[in-house]
Amino acid sequence: MKRYSVFAIAREALRWHQGWERAWRSTEPKASYDVVIVGAGGHGLATAYYLGKNFGITNVAVIEKGWLGGGNSGRNTTIIRSNYLENSSSAIFEKARSLYETLSQDLNYNIMFSPRGLLMLAQTEHEVRGYKRTVHANQLQGIEPTEWLDKARVKEIVPILNVDGPRYPVLGAQYQARGGTARHDAVNWGLARRCSDMGMDIIQQTEVTGIRTEGGRVTGVDTTRGYIGTKKLGIVVAGHSGVLAGMAGFRLPIESMALQAWVSEPIKPCIDVVVMANEVHGYISQSDKGELVLGGGTDSFNHYSQRGSFHHIEQTTRALIEMFPIISRLKMLRQWGGIVDMTGDRSPILSKTPVENIFINCGWGTGGFKAIPGSGWAMAELMAKGEGTLASEFGLDRFREGRFIDESVAAGVAH
Repeated sequence: MKRYSVFAIAREALRWHQGWERAWRSTEPKASYDVVIVGAGGHGLATAYYLGKNFGITNVAVIEKGWLGGGNSGRNTTIIRSNYLENSSSAIFEKARSLYETLSQDLNYNIMFSPRGLLMLAQTEHEVRGYKRTVHANQLQGIEPTEWLDKARVKEIVPILNVDGPRYPVLGAQYQARGGTARHDAVNWGLARRCSDMGMDIIQQTEVTGIRTEGGRVTGVDTTRGYIGTKKLGIVVAGHSGVLAGMAGFRLPIESMALQAWVSEPIKPCIDVVVMANEVHGYISQSDKGELVLGGGTDSFNHYSQRGSFHHIEQTTRALIEMFPIISRLKMLRQWGGIVDMTGDRSPILSKTPVENIFINCGWGTGGFKAIPGSGWAMAELMAKGEGTLASEFGLDRFREGRFIDESVAAGVAH
């Protein structure tokens, strides 16, 4: 990474920061590419990165209708964990978590990965049984350290937590010590810079308006900047996946809705782990700037808004104030929403499609950020080889065959 002196920083401040070296190239689209990926969020960029890194495929375009990272990968709460129940889920999320640990070095870009630990609170007997089951499954899967903690130990780790709340008492928690957070923008920017360095084209402010096929095989895409031919097409657009699939002539078993979060005004450090409370659809962590990052569940109706609804903010904040009384006087600094794509079994889709050489990556629901490098690794293998080890269980055919990967308990409602 290029280093700048204090004098260079001062110089740029005086000329409106117009002289900085661009992190990635701004290019005009070529007539055709070996691979076109629609969606320049974390999953799309990671797919492109691992196509180049693992398979030497660099004649790639990543097309984004807005700005890079402006969708869900820029609108989330940056939680990273891998303590899922089913073997296939644990494998891909643990691959992602392990890749996150060295991603700053791999990209030569600080993504601010913070393995601060993650607690999933059990507040009903049903959750106690469910989380203990997941702990045992993780131990069999070799995902360490995932353990069960009693109430006293939870209080020791999070002193500001009210474990004896009248409505939401804490009975214990599932704990993954190597879970944590990373800086979402840095993940996007680091991946984009490495893709650009490999010669890939990142084309922003360019919307795909149609998908062309011939003889059941993809031939290219129509965009607001003209037609672009391609041998292979990856659709990686989260909540808008159904729209792109419709352009190609097939349907997806997903629904889109808003998941929202908000941050408080900054305060002194008071919580150094991530805490999730799925019973109340809430979770909380503290950013490096001191803001408390708060979030809730998805809206109960389908829509494409990135604002969310007021009642979720009120409902989640009310519960979190009972659990964390010290936050009651804080002001909300800002709020946002992301469009998540949910499957019936709360597990993703990494799959070939009915159209030859079109591949789909979607259905991550509320857990997309934590999966970015693992998802990209698996999608790149699928697109390069036509099959993939990590992606093998997440095909579209599982819905037709009834091979569901039920993660409704391990995924919870809010991650």
